[in-house]
Amino acid sequence: MKVEVVNPDEERNSATGAAAADPKSQGADGFEEVDAEVVEPAQDAAAGTDAEAEAPEAGASGDARDAGGSADETGDPVASDDEVFSLDDLKKARQSAADAQERYVRLEAEWDNYRKRVSRERDAERTRAAESLVTKLLPVVDDIERALDHAAIQQPEGAFSQFVDGIEAVHTKFVNILEKEGVEVIDPAGQPFNMHEHQAVGHVDDASSYDETVHDVYQKGYRMGGRVIRPAMVTVTKGGPVRPAEPADADGGAQG
Repeated sequence: MKVEVVNPDEERNSATGAAAADPKSQGADGFEEVDAEVVEPAQDAAAGTDAEAEAPEAGASGDARDAGGSADETGDPVASDDEVFSLDDLKKARQSAADAQERYVRLEAEWDNYRKRVSRERDAERTRAAESLVTKLLPVVDDIERALDHAAIQQPEGAFSQFVDGIEAVHTKFVNILEKEGVEVIDPAGQPFNMHEHQAVGHVDDASSYDETVHDVYQKGYRMGGRVIRPAMVTVTKGGPVRPAEPADADGGAQG
């Protein structure tokens, strides 16, 4: 008796090969045949390129329509009817610019004048404040000077003389401080009377001196910053010869 041995793997391979060789057998086994339309890739790509090219042109034309004719065929901007300026408008614009420039120059000049005026006023306020303080201190200086004059008449000796010397040193220091602050002493003994700096409190008959000459100074005057803060109290001579006119300087003569 003859027995044939079959390999299971070889049997499966043979079945698979038979099915691949016969397509109709696949349909018989349950696979459904489908008819599909094949589209060429090259045609689709060309169609997409044409559509993309037409889209920007359509958008550009739409933008031009939306802008109301703001660009011509060359792409340069074109002014619309509302943006056209006449010659009168140009003249008005130039006049407006000239007026603005004139106002600016005038305001700048006014600000500069205001700044200078405020600076002068502040300097004047500081000067007046210093004048007020100096004016209040002048009677103290007068009292010290009267005390020194009285001590000189008494001819002090010994310890009293040293005390007078100390008072005189204090007076000198006080006057030096005032001079550093711009205070000037007006002591016009023997000078012509000046009504702007001297206050006459009496007359003295003196034929040996020129008329209207300061004879005695009862109280010294003071000047600060070119301004008299207290005139000097003086007596004036009378009965003497008239003072000759002072010769004019070279500059004054040339100007006259």
